[in-house]
Amino acid sequence: MGIVKIAEDLHEDVRRASTVMCRSINAQAEFWMKIGMLAEANPTLSFTEIVRMQMQAAEPDAARAA
Repeated sequence: MGIVKIAEDLHEDVRRASTVMCRSINAQAEFWMKIGMLAEANPTLSFTEIVRMQMQAAEPDAARAA
């Protein structure tokens, strides 16, 4: 695990979002980073499609098939 320095205003955005989404601040930042990385790698997919793809990948049947 490493330390990532971010701007104070972005940290405040993460803190607010983490409260709404019932995640820790670190989990919220990690979620945003993962979604951002996937969005850059898959520019034709919408946010909803990316989340759907991740939900399907997390299903128990998908883990056994891999």
